[in-house]
Amino acid sequence: MIKQTEGAVISGRDIVIVGQQPWDVNIGSNCKNIAIELAKHNRVLYVNSALDRITLLRNRKDAAIIKRRAVIKGKTNGLIPVSDNLWTLYPDVLIESVNWINNFKIFDLLNKRNNRLFAGSILKTISLLGFKNVILFNDNDMFKSFYLKEFLHPALSIYYSRDFMLAVDYWKKHGTKIEPALIAKSDLCVANSTYLSNYCKQYNPSSFYIGQGCELDIFTSSKDLPVVAAIEKLSGPKIGYVGALQSIRLDIDLIGYIAWTKPEWNIILVGPEDDVFRDSELHSIPNIHFSGAQKPEDLPQYINAFDLCINPQLINQVTIGNYPRKIDEYLAMGKPVVATHTEAVTIFEKAVYLAEGKENFVAMIDKGLHENTAELAAYRVEVAQSHSWENSVGELYKAINHVI
Repeated sequence: MIKQTEGAVISGRDIVIVGQQPWDVNIGSNCKNIAIELAKHNRVLYVNSALDRITLLRNRKDAAIIKRRAVIKGKTNGLIPVSDNLWTLYPDVLIESVNWINNFKIFDLLNKRNNRLFAGSILKTISLLGFKNVILFNDNDMFKSFYLKEFLHPALSIYYSRDFMLAVDYWKKHGTKIEPALIAKSDLCVANSTYLSNYCKQYNPSSFYIGQGCELDIFTSSKDLPVVAAIEKLSGPKIGYVGALQSIRLDIDLIGYIAWTKPEWNIILVGPEDDVFRDSELHSIPNIHFSGAQKPEDLPQYINAFDLCINPQLINQVTIGNYPRKIDEYLAMGKPVVATHTEAVTIFEKAVYLAEGKENFVAMIDKGLHENTAELAAYRVEVAQSHSWENSVGELYKAINHVI
């Protein structure tokens, strides 16, 4: 568990945040949560990614793209107050889509032009807001923000690693050169998993693990939750997973093995499926039950219906450094949890059963079912609640103080 150190808070600074996830994104966003927490003590400008030409052509009828086009054409103001000390900016520039270019020198030349346009929009806004000696916080944006340190001249530049982006072909193409260089030239790097902080430390010794915050308000109580009838009627132990069923992240063979090995157990999978899951043999196994996609506000009642929760990850470059937020959600409701053992998950090792291999995964589920106690449930809740955004940003403050 991460404990915030008293006196570590940085206040009265002007902070510019750039990243991949826009403010109007419909999914949970680490960067937005960090911005809200930083704005409690500092002025924060959250800059949405600049619109690129291919995205414009492919999604020109999308409401979010229409909004950005209006800003670029000068028809509406791109600077929007969110709350006290917090603004979001929709840049008034259109940049070119350049990642398809194979020649790195040409890519770099055009990417630098994109960065210059992007920086120009930011500079106008920070001048308007009267920002001085800014701290630049870059949330995994290795291309469009690569040259912002040179163009914005921040007092401090921070690179935030929350996913191993190079596991994805789009980012790997030029990212194998770009990201290490960006990490190296940043004043410090912070990461939400120990795996990623160690990765950053290869290129920048001022790299720190700052943990992860989670929004757990709806997951903190199992009292008075509605019963899920389809689960309630099942006899035998109920083993559940909640989240997107993606074959690149979850081990389909492991899930099938658990079900075949323990036919008296019910394996309940809650979430939208990708094509591989939809076509998998899991649908023919009688004790595996698919509940489909559910509203976020309804997920606690499903978790509450489980006797034990699982996170059966594949181990690959996409998952090995990924912080599993769903484990916090399971723990916040006091549930025993079994998860595939990865480096990123070791921070939960005192509260979660970590499994290596199919047989061990089944054994850990059996152990979790039989040794569950009220004391263990209370400890799990305590662990989850320690993973707050206040504590994570507290670690960020400590990292900044260490460097400056």
